[in-house]
Amino acid sequence: MSKLEQAASERILVIDGAMGTMIQRHKLSESDFRGVEFAHCSMPQKGNNDLLVLTKPDVIKGIHRAFLDAGADILETNTFNANRISMADYGMEDQVVAINQAAVKVAREAIAESGKLAFVAGAVGPTNKTLSLSPDVNNPGYRAVTFDQMVEVYGEQAEALLDAGVDALLVETVFDTLNCKAALFAIDALFERKQKRVPLMVSGTITDASGRTLSGQTTEAFWNSIAHADLFSVGLNCALGASQMRPFIEELNRVAWTRISCYPNAGLPNEFGEYDETPHSMAFVLEDWLREGWINVIGGCCGTTPEHIASIAQVAAKFPPRKVPQIA
Repeated sequence: MSKLEQAASERILVIDGAMGTMIQRHKLSESDFRGVEFAHCSMPQKGNNDLLVLTKPDVIKGIHRAFLDAGADILETNTFNANRISMADYGMEDQVVAINQAAVKVAREAIAESGKLAFVAGAVGPTNKTLSLSPDVNNPGYRAVTFDQMVEVYGEQAEALLDAGVDALLVETVFDTLNCKAALFAIDALFERKQKRVPLMVSGTITDASGRTLSGQTTEAFWNSIAHADLFSVGLNCALGASQMRPFIEELNRVAWTRISCYPNAGLPNEFGEYDETPHSMAFVLEDWLREGWINVIGGCCGTTPEHIASIAQVAAKFPPRKVPQIA
């Protein structure tokens, strides 16, 4: 049993909040994103948040520290878009391995400086392509990427994260389960080849009140599609606030035979694109889920700050973790 699994058996673990929200607070310029290393890059880099682990590592480390000080047990690496498909938007495909490895290093340094027991989850985002849907409304059979290409892209990122020493891999914000299955296939092959395994977490995203992913699956269908994998946890994140996500977490609790994670947004975006749910109001909603015994890993996504995580950590400490059903 890994240290992460041992900790999860003893208490509800708290995952960190929104890296993007915190980066925005720093109001970084194009030159900040470029740094010295990429000063002469031909493509704009502002908005390439993952690149900051190379050009502004102290900023990322400071954000990690803020979440740790707020009570986070799990840090997500700043690698949501650190794959070849997403990095092509910035002409940074050749930096994928360096970004992922640097992101783990920065997170590890933050934990060491904090002096607390915490874990690093290698964040693997969904990319900006989808295997289940055509980007061309006039050609529904067209796909911008193949399954094998997705496997290769995910495999490269996962290997860099694994080699750098993550405690877990987190395939998150899954809007297309076929993308997720490509990631799971790549990771399983990587584990076999390396003869090394770490806990594997998956977190999907329900895109609206219909209770479906972007590719059309219900929460139960999403679980059934990935239930074959040897998962540390399954859960939901992003897209919805805690109040809107409640019925879908309840459904996942009913069907899943592994640990359950959840890190919702701080409410739904308002007309200015901001998130209105306060730390207190968000923790108040989540406390009901914890009282019901539905959750093993809890935290926040878009709009959530260290203040949100501190409030969530306080209520999480009151309750035991969800008991994982035993399958005969």
